[in-house]
Amino acid sequence: MEAKINLAIFASGSGTNAENIVKYFQDHDKIHVSEIISNKEDAFVLSRAEKLGIPSSTFKKAEFRSSEFLDRLNNIDFIILAGFLWLVPEYLIEAFHDKIINIHPALLPKYGGKGMYGDRVHKAVVEAGEKESGITIHLVNKEYDKGEILFQAKCEVEESDTPESLAVKIHQLEYDHFPRVVEAFVLKRN
Repeated sequence: MEAKINLAIFASGSGTNAENIVKYFQDHDKIHVSEIISNKEDAFVLSRAEKLGIPSSTFKKAEFRSSEFLDRLNNIDFIILAGFLWLVPEYLIEAFHDKIINIHPALLPKYGGKGMYGDRVHKAVVEAGEKESGITIHLVNKEYDKGEILFQAKCEVEESDTPESLAVKIHQLEYDHFPRVVEAFVLKRN
């Protein structure tokens, strides 16, 4: 039997995208989510991992900045960032060249960069009077939200939209597209 492609999901928060990805690949014949890793000991994603039967762990910033962190990923083929808020260190980007995928809740290059995540993005989009928003799935490089764009999906921003109502639309796009884009990219690259 051919070895499966192992994914590690990095997440900082509640983990809805992480859970969606785990469920998508649960019975996949080629791809397996091996671990969920968080930089926050109290992140709800860890409870989701436990319920889903996925090994999970946490790490501190000093550990993440050290190349010894790679030892924890020796059986991992791709890293998926699902609501992970720290900049990925250069050693990790080099070790996983074009194998780290992130999702951003806006149409990059607009509304990206340090500090632009979650509700902050939706608030900025609504306040700017944008007519559309969406998601961007991209490879990770040394700068926040600047890696090669793999996929974008759009939704209309209506005049009546609030950051909260826009977030609902964006989450739906994430759930619909993120696992499938990861699957297509991983199978093509492996």
